Amino acid sequence: MNPPPWYAFLEKDGKIHIVEMMPGVRKIKGLGVLDAFETFSKIEYGEEVLVGQKVLTRVPMRLPEMTKGMLRRAQTISAKDAGFITSRLGIGPNDRVLEAGIGSGGLSMYIARVLGNSGVHVTVEPRNEHAEVALENLRRAREAWTEFPTHHHIEGAIEDVVDDIRTCSEYFDGIILDLPEHPSAINAVASLLDIGGRLICYCPVTSQLESAWIACEQADLEIEWAGELIERQWGKASKGGVRPVNGPFGHTAFLLVAYRRN
Repeated sequence: MNPPPWYAFLEKDGKIHIVEMMPGVRKIKGLGVLDAFETFSKIEYGEEVLVGQKVLTRVPMRLPEMTKGMLRRAQTISAKDAGFITSRLGIGPNDRVLEAGIGSGGLSMYIARVLGNSGVHVTVEPRNEHAEVALENLRRAREAWTEFPTHHHIEGAIEDVVDDIRTCSEYFDGIILDLPEHPSAINAVASLLDIGGRLICYCPVTSQLESAWIACEQADLEIEWAGELIERQWGKASKGGVRPVNGPFGHTAFLLVAYRRN
């Protein structure tokens, strides 16, 4: 029986390596030149293997491992925001999701994991250099997971490809816009949002949040929620107990959730 096509390995410091089980000697980033199939194919979950000076433990290929070990080019949406987005959209099996501005595909993997085999996921990205990285990350996920939605990728600005989007699905249960400029995109795709569906805008600065808010209202969408999420990590104190870890509260983005009532 052949092993699954992708393995995840965890270093002592928490770094994840995603390795494709291809026979033949080749360079693997972070691990050196080796034959991955020969080195890793017999390693079971929880077992350790020494590669150079690194002790690696094989772990299951779940969403946290996939996102930690993903290829990166553009800024990725953090787990904090991605979890909020997928839960606030209320998406699940059989749903249809449109995502514009995929970056390196971090949020795309969260969406794919939630939708499972029965969902439809349409991604739109005008920058081919970003799309190549995102699509490679999605390829890994498709081959590593037992369930994955029907995925369509469309290259171009979302305002210019609405007809192409409609060939994939006439309506969507959720729309996510992670773009430099939201109003024109909202105007272009608001009509694709099904009754009871939600549209979420990812806005790094307040001016984007305000313009997206106004555009959603003009498109007859109700604003359900707007704001940002604050994440604060805790750790063990040297003299016992636990306390907040020293460090700044980093800003990721402002989020806007809009709802179609009718």
